[in-house]
Amino acid sequence: MADPSTGSGQRDVLFEQRDDGVAVITLNRPDSLNAMGGDLMLLLAKYLGQCARDADIRAVVLTGAGRAFCAGGDVKGMAGRSTSNGETSTATRAAQSEGGSVARPGSIISALDDGVAGLRESQMQTSYVLHTMPKPTIGMINGYAVGAGLSLALACDLRIASDKAKFGTAFRNVGLSGDYGGSYYMTNLVGTARARELYFTARIVEADEALQLGIVNRVVPHDDLAKETLAFAAELAAGPTRTYARMKENLNLATHVDLKTLIDHEALNMRLSGMSNDSREAVRAFVEKRDPKFVGS
Repeated sequence: MADPSTGSGQRDVLFEQRDDGVAVITLNRPDSLNAMGGDLMLLLAKYLGQCARDADIRAVVLTGAGRAFCAGGDVKGMAGRSTSNGETSTATRAAQSEGGSVARPGSIISALDDGVAGLRESQMQTSYVLHTMPKPTIGMINGYAVGAGLSLALACDLRIASDKAKFGTAFRNVGLSGDYGGSYYMTNLVGTARARELYFTARIVEADEALQLGIVNRVVPHDDLAKETLAFAAELAAGPTRTYARMKENLNLATHVDLKTLIDHEALNMRLSGMSNDSREAVRAFVEKRDPKFVGS
């Protein structure tokens, strides 16, 4: 398969690796509010994988071009895959989503299998990587974050939102149950009752309410969003990256394991992080009464 990042025309995802250790990934289909069509998800998966592997990248910022962070699934594209009488077949509807395809329309089971496998792969290469990569990830929410776009935002470790940002699950509006881990992330952020309300009603949440609910960490004036987010990302990138990785592992485990299991992992990660160059540098800096200079190892 050809590399979707090559060739002429506008790229659906832009990638910038900055000198301060921050990588910025920008979803770049502004005419469709960065809906998950074209090569957007393929390129997002490619760049997230690159960020996870590259030791020179110590923090990742995900954002969108134009008026939206991401409007979720390409609903127009879904409509274009409908059958000729205007109805979508059961197998096609089950298989269609941002990462799925229908390779063998003559077989209902094959179509379903292909669709489920494709969507699972896309989710693991994007949402799951954002949530688990061993370095901080930040959603810079510049506008609408809805549907699977909201799921991607929630997959980030932290979210900084413009005061013009708007959030919504949106899935019920197109008769879909939700994907890209949104139900997991939302439940852990706001609790079971509020998560169910937001999913069942699909109401739009303004930035200030999102802050109150715990969906975002900070709300800043729209014109200051990039400056403040990138400065915060640079601060994290200058920190003890491998220690952040072990913190992140502990925090992810804390959402679903019992206390004894978590304590066991904390003990292991505490001793491992104590053996890092950054931990040794921090101890020296404390004794010498200066700020530590972390190198991420």
